[in-house]
Amino acid sequence: MSPTARERRGRRLDAAAVRRRLGLGEDHRAWLEELAAAGPPAAPTSLPRPADVAPLLERLGIAGPDAAELTRALPSPDRTPEVWWLLERCHRRLVHDLGGTSPPDPWPPLPESLGAPGRLFYVYVLLAAVPDVRRWHRRRGIPDEVSWATLADLGRHLAIHRRMHGEGGLDPPTWLWSHFSGALYQLGRLQFCRSRVPWEPAVLERLGVGFRHGDPALDLHIPEAGPLTPEACDRSLRRAGDFFPRHFPAERYRVAICTSWLLDDQLAAYLGPESNIVRFQRRFTLLPGSVADGDANILMFVFRRAAPALNELPQRTSLERAVVRHLRAGRHWRIRAGWLDL
Repeated sequence: MSPTARERRGRRLDAAAVRRRLGLGEDHRAWLEELAAAGPPAAPTSLPRPADVAPLLERLGIAGPDAAELTRALPSPDRTPEVWWLLERCHRRLVHDLGGTSPPDPWPPLPESLGAPGRLFYVYVLLAAVPDVRRWHRRRGIPDEVSWATLADLGRHLAIHRRMHGEGGLDPPTWLWSHFSGALYQLGRLQFCRSRVPWEPAVLERLGVGFRHGDPALDLHIPEAGPLTPEACDRSLRRAGDFFPRHFPAERYRVAICTSWLLDDQLAAYLGPESNIVRFQRRFTLLPGSVADGDANILMFVFRRAAPALNELPQRTSLERAVVRHLRAGRHWRIRAGWLDL
């Protein structure tokens, strides 16, 4: 059977042609060469047709202007062959090792000159991977409710990006890799990512803990999904205690680890002992010292603004008032790390 016109066009494209036609810079060269070496996936990459995309976006929590823009800018191998060349190879990199826990190298942003297809490109990579990860979930016996709740974090992050920047997109695009590769699961209020203890052996030896560097661990994340009540956290932790032995019996998870501004114990001086955040902190044993400066991180997560002026920030809640008061006093917030036994 003779090759189709689409196949012939795809064969004529290479990394240099894609780079030239899309106006990609020198900083994209190594990434493009890696994609070219990997090649397209064995099975063809596909996206829903515009007429069929609405039900999928709804299942993924994508609505309103984000759903409309994604539908309008939907790439295709005929209309946007260069974008499709990238899509095929990024899709392959995402799904070639489903179930793995090692995150990929960061995906580089595409030029603003590409407009919506560039801003939304990595969303399309994730959409292309939905059938792959759903099949993988089914083989593991992951309940549909958990599967779709996990993947629907995509819609949440698109909405956050639009709230912050006034347009569709993902920042950073690689954060959702864990959701679409079988590593992370949303179990009620909290998310748990299959991981390993990252902390240095000497630190753990000094602390005299019962686990070692590299041991399996669940990396705990707190999505923007309502109050962080003790009851909701208890339910999530109980679910995790049942979920992972059932669906990943070969992996023994004895601890959950967390790295977050939410673990900065300075918050206790402002919020009081019965606040949800302070009660959440008390679940963890903290590593000494801080992981990093947390000023930019806490401003972004609490206010969803990048580098704001303090006098422009709202003061509606005790947390908002605490963040601003602390910074106005010339002090700094910290990102802390800790663990809890499962």
